[in-house]
Amino acid sequence: MGPGSTSQGELDVEPPPRLFSATPSRLDIWLDCPRRYRFNYVDRPMPAKGPAWAHNSLGAAVHGALAAWWMLPVENRTVPAVRRLVDEKWVSLGFRDDQQSDDWRDRAADMAERYVATLDPAEEPLGIERTVGMRTPRLALSGRIDRLDRRGDELVVVDYKTGRHLLSTDDARGSLALAIYAAAAARTLRLPCRRVELHHLPSGEVIVWEHSGESLDRQLGRAESIGVEAANAHAALDAAGHSPDALESLFPPRSGPHCGWCDFLDHCPSGRQAAPQRKPSWAGLAPDITSSVDELVE
Repeated sequence: MGPGSTSQGELDVEPPPRLFSATPSRLDIWLDCPRRYRFNYVDRPMPAKGPAWAHNSLGAAVHGALAAWWMLPVENRTVPAVRRLVDEKWVSLGFRDDQQSDDWRDRAADMAERYVATLDPAEEPLGIERTVGMRTPRLALSGRIDRLDRRGDELVVVDYKTGRHLLSTDDARGSLALAIYAAAAARTLRLPCRRVELHHLPSGEVIVWEHSGESLDRQLGRAESIGVEAANAHAALDAAGHSPDALESLFPPRSGPHCGWCDFLDHCPSGRQAAPQRKPSWAGLAPDITSSVDELVE
């Protein structure tokens, strides 16, 4: 038979649809504002972002310090060690001035010390900043888990939180990211994973949710619905030749007071109308360095 010929009885088979690659963050951004999604994932070069946020610098330093702490030899996993690691990971981006940065570095080190004091250094996590992935009929999902524990014959997803707001069970139950992590971890490592935990370091609270198979399926269905919307917008934009009109109509803004927190406010007239000024880059920190846990709630 010549090239391209088929044997008798062979059927032409449609190739499977190309899967849309997505992370929890990408899905959340689409859900929050398609225009912000466009600035992050469509426009090239990406529009310039505003100044870095101080609360992101804080979170990155604490997450990095905790990851590095677990990488130390067991005998070196001490409470003072995590303070040194916070100092090493610290960056001053987004803070009002050096004094504010120094104050928050000390506070970050304090919360990290309080947290590791509750841990058993000898209980090795199964993964630290572990990347997991899975496929649905339309999506190729992936994400990075802060910490993945094995407790008995099951996996547990642990997500560190350093924000000023106290959390509730609803935050763990409704988190699309945590559900994706749990489903993907189970698929990747072939062990059950139903329990997800939010570890809120400022308050010391651990918020727990036990998913069922049905609740994970619902969350994956939600992820697929969001991802298909975004994928369809990409496809329609390609079909329209990336015309300016298509960009505007397919990736509309969802404006409101929250636009004051957007990295791309300078590039969005609708956002500037809803929030004429971007929030100060340190506005995501707790109102005062001496705030009590109760005052962390806005």
